[in-house]
Amino acid sequence: MRSNRPSVTARRGGSARRGASPVLAAVALVSALALTATGCNSGDSDADAKPTASAAAAETGGAGDGKIKIPDDIRKKLKEHGIDMDKWKGGAWKNWDKDDWLREANDFVNPIIQGLWDPDRMRRANDPDKGVDDNDISGDQGVTDPTPAPVKAQAVSPAYHANAATAGKVFFDSPEGTMVCSATVVEDPAHPGKSDLVWTAGHCVHAGKKGGWYRNIAFVPSYNDAGRSAAQLQGASREEVAPYGVWWGDWAQTSDQWIAHGGATGGQGAPYDYAVIHVTPEKGGNGKSLQETVGAALPVNFDAPAVPKVQSITATGYPAAPPYDGQRLYQCQDKPGRLSVTASDPTMYRIGCTMTGGSSGGGWVETGSDGKPALVSNTSIGPVTAGWLAGPRLGPVAKGVYDSVSEKFAGQ
Repeated sequence: MRSNRPSVTARRGGSARRGASPVLAAVALVSALALTATGCNSGDSDADAKPTASAAAAETGGAGDGKIKIPDDIRKKLKEHGIDMDKWKGGAWKNWDKDDWLREANDFVNPIIQGLWDPDRMRRANDPDKGVDDNDISGDQGVTDPTPAPVKAQAVSPAYHANAATAGKVFFDSPEGTMVCSATVVEDPAHPGKSDLVWTAGHCVHAGKKGGWYRNIAFVPSYNDAGRSAAQLQGASREEVAPYGVWWGDWAQTSDQWIAHGGATGGQGAPYDYAVIHVTPEKGGNGKSLQETVGAALPVNFDAPAVPKVQSITATGYPAAPPYDGQRLYQCQDKPGRLSVTASDPTMYRIGCTMTGGSSGGGWVETGSDGKPALVSNTSIGPVTAGWLAGPRLGPVAKGVYDSVSEKFAGQ
């Protein structure tokens, strides 16, 4: 069995690892699982091509306030890796060469590029993700309940801010292009009422064992708050698409297990597929935190009841693969079952849900015996046929990730 000691990886400049990643006691038959990571949808097939006009202006500082902001610690970290700042500013962040793709825990850097995430670039991050047939799923490892019946995702009524204020989208760049996931604003024990923490999936910030950290990671709370269609969003202003601003990740962490074992279909890292991002407003904001700006943040429950004792879970996200277009917010509510990827790892929650790629990282919420909602998981994997979703059950490792980010900014 794995050690229960938290095993945490820091995502930005220079923090030491806390604990060692436990070694797998046995090799699982994960390659036989017909699963697909449910986010990371690309809307930019020519990732190595020239940037859009707005992106180019932002990278060169040529238009408006589109200037790259590089904190000294990030500048130093890039220099340590032989990365020239002028070249990075001019688009060198698109270099995904294996030797230059920062993958270690303490190598994460994410300089703010003002204006990079314009409405068009956000809207295009919605292509279908890849996956395999779910007929190969093996359910004989550990405890796995029967496949749940599909639950049709219900559209959240706009304004999203009024009905799901903690929900939003995470945008980032990968070797495959412009990508998107879902995410949730969560409480920060070090800053009660003033949290700048966002919860999402590990595969929305790091590629896992065969890659490194993604770039230009940003969070948009209440994306498309009015629930406009993709057609209506053509030509929409940035304020209409991102009414509560664009918040860049200035620190992020995920589990050592995800970095060591995560893959395109979840892999052995799936039960540890979560991440916490600390964000800062792109334009400096008005001195208010993310929580104060959106007016809400969810507590995180790292001691949720065992799966059979959970009566109902609500999953929220922006599904982007057909029949959805990634522009609108949806929810599924179902009584969870169990999905075991390997007998030695924590059993995952699984619910019936028709949400597709793009919903990854979205929060799973349970209302406890006290009547208060809390985040207990996030969307991680699901079959290509889009009948169910699975998410990690949050325990000591997840708490270690969360606490480390909170403690890092406790004195700030």
